[in-house]
Amino acid sequence: MRRLNIRTSFFLSLALLLLLPWIFFVTAFLLATGSLDIGGGQPGSYVVTHIAAFAGLLLAFLIIGLRIRRYLLDPLEQLGAAARRIAGGDWDIELPQSAVREIAEVRDGFEFMVNGLQSSSGKQAALEEERRFVIAAVAHDLRTPLFALRGYLDGLEQGIARTPDQVSKYVAVCKEKSSQLDRLVEDLFTFTRMEYRENGLSKDKCNFYEIVQKAIDSLGPQAQQKQITIHAGFQFEPGECLIRADVHLLERAISNVLDNAVRHTPAHSRVVLECRREKDRVVFTIQDSGPGFTPEELNRIFEPLYRGEQSRSRATGGAGLGLTISQRIIRQHGGELAASNHSDGGAVLSGWIPF
Repeated sequence: MRRLNIRTSFFLSLALLLLLPWIFFVTAFLLATGSLDIGGGQPGSYVVTHIAAFAGLLLAFLIIGLRIRRYLLDPLEQLGAAARRIAGGDWDIELPQSAVREIAEVRDGFEFMVNGLQSSSGKQAALEEERRFVIAAVAHDLRTPLFALRGYLDGLEQGIARTPDQVSKYVAVCKEKSSQLDRLVEDLFTFTRMEYRENGLSKDKCNFYEIVQKAIDSLGPQAQQKQITIHAGFQFEPGECLIRADVHLLERAISNVLDNAVRHTPAHSRVVLECRREKDRVVFTIQDSGPGFTPEELNRIFEPLYRGEQSRSRATGGAGLGLTISQRIIRQHGGELAASNHSDGGAVLSGWIPF
């Protein structure tokens, strides 16, 4: 469709207003007198020509009015009606076309806005559904350690544990269940904090080596309990890998990945962590000695609350948010986290962070 702007349409309308009455006037004069000598006609011969000119003027106004109605007013009214339907939650609308360039540009901009709003609405609905699902699932997971913790505390209170060994066992179970509760609450807090974070990350200059080392130290007691060795290999000096990052969140991401590796590595085994520099990024890989990922787990391991049926079940004490949180934190830093299986066995989580 060829489009005219409002200025061109105005001048064409003005030309029509000037020319059409004159054409009617000349045509009527020619039919009445048989001559185009307008100045030499009889006085009575101009009555019909003036009526014809006035009819031409009315016709010009009618044509211009119909065009304004069709190409200007109707599209604007339809855009207004579409806006009211969108406000009511109806996205299935058809926007009008117009031969006026400015109206067509408004229509294209309106369509772009509608598509953006529809996309945002869909994402918001999915986010709300995911948030409700996360809260419900974590609340359900909180009940299991709480129920066990209450049972063992009741046993201590009622004197069921009579010997020092039984008391020690009950206390150890209570500590284990409280650790699970702490991990669940921390996962939920971090996940919610990331979802509601309005401002960007507070990226400060920090040492990636120190972040990884703190994550390893925080997993030390858990690894020691299972007699698991965390072998860390750095292909750079401790002070040579400076990045800009939110230290707390990035340490949380590395800790989650290490925690996942330690929890799914058999006792008396090891977890291997390697870090190296590649051009404008720092790359890290974490390999455990467990059974590795199944094909389904490789496709869904970063989904919120996803856990495999066997090796990544609720028995490990996680909420299924750890790797999701890690991937989102690393992506917010401009990097990526991916999962795979090592050729010699075991799961591998590899990622990178830009400098």
